[in-house]
Amino acid sequence: MSSLKKFEFTGKIYKTGINWCVDVPPKITALMTAGKGRIKIQGQINGFYFTKTLMPVKNAPHRLFVNQAMMKGGKTALGEIAIFEIEQDKKNVIKEYPEPKLLLEQLNKHKLNEQFKLLTASRKKEILKYLSYLKTEETIVKNIDKLIKQLKNKEKNVRIP
Repeated sequence: MSSLKKFEFTGKIYKTGINWCVDVPPKITALMTAGKGRIKIQGQINGFYFTKTLMPVKNAPHRLFVNQAMMKGGKTALGEIAIFEIEQDKKNVIKEYPEPKLLLEQLNKHKLNEQFKLLTASRKKEILKYLSYLKTEETIVKNIDKLIKQLKNKEKNVRIP
């Protein structure tokens, strides 16, 4: 999880295709949490507030696209160097769900820890999210039993409910 710390950097605004943008130093983005490569941020350009998403670029730093409102509000232009202050957007940090004790016990009991780990990250998150919303132990046990059965049968699309 990101520290939600503020980072400051300067960058020259350049054009790629029809878009204006600036590269964000990798030492900054390495300290943030990405979701599918993207990093939701809030920040300022020359003191003008904005919320944006840093976009991943293959073999290059994350890119911050600068729109006209940011250029005008930040009193800057294409080719100029601007001062950026950014931080991970606290409202959009990826939520993680705990593994319930009952699930861990059943995975251990049936020696299915590795099978569970082999599920895709999104599938595991979906399962843990669902389990986190269940209210009664009876319902949790019922759904964990269903999951254990699917893992034992090595089903491709493991899912609950």
